[in-house]
Amino acid sequence: MSEHTDRYLQIFADSFLPLLRAGLAFTVPLTLISFALGLALAVATALARLSDFRPLVLLARFYVWIVRGTPLLVQLFIIFYGLPSLGILIDAFPAAVIGFSLSVGAYGSEIVRAAIVSIPRGQWEAAYSVGQTRGQALRRIILPQAARVSVPPLSNSFISLVKDTSLAAAVTVTELFQKGQQIAAATYEPMLVYCEVALIYLLFCTVLGALQRRLERHFDRYAAV
Repeated sequence: MSEHTDRYLQIFADSFLPLLRAGLAFTVPLTLISFALGLALAVATALARLSDFRPLVLLARFYVWIVRGTPLLVQLFIIFYGLPSLGILIDAFPAAVIGFSLSVGAYGSEIVRAAIVSIPRGQWEAAYSVGQTRGQALRRIILPQAARVSVPPLSNSFISLVKDTSLAAAVTVTELFQKGQQIAAATYEPMLVYCEVALIYLLFCTVLGALQRRLERHFDRYAAV
């Protein structure tokens, strides 16, 4: 092998573990925390959109309109760089969590709302006929069915979030992509290092894609029972 090939292989080998550690230490936790908080916000927002209380409906619509209508990167900059001008200081990782959670909440709320609306009206009427309240019908009958409908699109959102966390590098979170930037600057081999970063993202998303398919099969079997 040539000297250049040996150098490339050495850089690849030396940078793989630091990149993987950055992914496991920051990218994965950032994804999990943001998605969990965002999913809770998505359900709350979807229920608010479907409520009969007009001010709550308008507030939920306004939140979804703002988040879906502005770039995620701009939202992160406002939270991390803009809020300090108002005296609100937020560390990089929590700022990223807030930004990603708000994004997941807005987009996920449309998925959850559509899933709830897709449940036949007869399911509600059957619940009311046995004396259940609206809240009981929603909790015991509607939401479990809506959850099965929501699994594929929400799983896709989760996988997309893994890749979107690379934007956290812009607010100084040392996740996978920013670690790649640091290594590329030190080795002067951006093409090699960024391809390696892409490979690790691909590995993460491949594993998640396999888990998604298993989860969907599980819900399909449950629905068939």
